[in-house]
Formats: sequence, C-alpha cells, structure tokens
Amino acid sequence: MWSTGALRAHLLAAGLAGTVATSREENLRSYRLFAARDPRVLLGLDPEWGWDEAGLLRLMADKCGVSGDPAHRSGPDVIDPERTVRGLDAFAARLGAAAARRVPVLLGTGHPHRLLGFYVALADALSAAGCLVLTPAQGRCVDITTRFGVRTYLLDYVRGVALVREPGPSGDGRVPGAHSHSPLPVRAALESAADGGGPLPELVVGDHGWVCGAGQLGIEAIGLADTDDPALFVGEAEGQVSVAVPLDDGVRSASYLPLTRYVLNRACLSR
Repeated sequence: MWSTGALRAHLLAAGLAGTVATSREENLRSYRLFAARDPRVLLGLDPEWGWDEAGLLRLMADKCGVSGDPAHRSGPDVIDPERTVRGLDAFAARLGAAAARRVPVLLGTGHPHRLLGFYVALADALSAAGCLVLTPAQGRCVDITTRFGVRTYLLDYVRGVALVREPGPSGDGRVPGAHSHSPLPVRAALESAADGGGPLPELVVGDHGWVCGAGQLGIEAIGLADTDDPALFVGEAEGQVSVAVPLDDGVRSASYLPLTRYVLNRACLSR
C-alpha cells in the first residue's frame, strides 16, 4: 500500500510533478492556441465559455499549480504534487464507483508508449470487478490530420485499452501504437458501439481526445493531463470532464506503476 506521503515523494523524484520537463514556452503556446480555438489543442472539446490566454493561465495555475505570473515566459514550469494527489484520489473514487455499479467502461490512450501499462492495469482490475470493458470498432480505419497531412490509422486494442497504430503487420517487435491527440478514435468507437446495438460506456478513462471527445458527447470521462493540455482542465471547469489529473505524461513508463498501485488501492480494486 502506498501512502500519500510516499506517492508525493515518488511524483517529485520521477519528475511527474514538481519541476517538470514540459516547458513554460510549450505551455504558453498551447494556451494561446486554445484561446484561438485551434482544434489541435481543443482535443474534441467545444468550450462553452470564452477563454483568453490570461484566463487559461489563471485556470492552469489553479488546477495544476503552474506559475500564475504572466511575466514568466520561458524556462521550466511546475506541477503542484498536492494537486496531483488530490486528482488521483478523485480519479480513484470514480473508478471505484464504476466498479461498484459494474458499468460498461471504455479505456483509450493517445500516449501508448508511456501510459499503456497504467491503463491496462486499470482495465484488468475493472474487468475482474465485473465491469464490461468495451472494445468497439477494432480494426476500423480512422483518418487523422497530423503535421504531415492526413494519415490513416487503425483503431486497435491492447488488453482492453484502445489506441491507434499505423497500418501494417503486427507482432512483438512493433511499437505499441501512435501518439495522438485526436478525438476521432473515440468518436469512431462510440459510433460503432451505438450502431451495433451493444452497450455504450458509462465511463471513459484515458487522456487527450479520448477524454475530451467522450466528455463533449455527455459521457462521464476521467483522465490524466499534462500542463500543455488545457482542454481537459477546461472541460473539468465547465463540467464536461469529471476528473483531470495534472502530471507530466512523458516520463518513463515504469514511473507510472506506483500511481497504478495507489489508484487501485484507493478504488478498492487491489487484488
């Protein structure tokens, strides 16, 4: 069992919180693009409120603990570990409630290189608790706009966790999937579930477009988000996203394992 004190120490030691690798320049660029309603950073969210760069900076200082000083324009930025712990507690509470009700769930990630193991452990635990872990639209092609133009990806699942990968033969030597911010995969998954007459998820767990895309459609969604992904925190502020946990989403995949143990324990899903 991980105490909150041990978790806090790990967050700082691993660079998940405290001074993080996501730079101030990256953060401010994302806030500027979000204020301009750039779809690359909206992640499928259609904000109801008017957000300018100053308002987003105030929100992110409140939600994540980044510097609220508008004169701070470059260098490192920070995440308050206390806010991360509180977010993980709220995240775990939602998981526990879903498990208690045995609702259908959908898990998906745009960060398979880093976060796949975290979500796989959650999928296994939710399935063991009696939740139906959904895998709709497996193998469907999804056209996603990237900085290299429109590319076709395949929607795939690894042990119950959705991701997108480039078309081609699969095998043990392949990377786990592609990095993606797009909400199109979750829309394709939900459309397939609805068209097939099967159950729709009552909870979506993930990051990037998986959370914002589902939340925008009125499905309860919880997830992890870095400081340059303001959409999840805007969604939380406006009510489309239930929980957004602030942390660095680009550290070594092994660094997220203690978070898995902490969340599953808090959700009463440890085995």
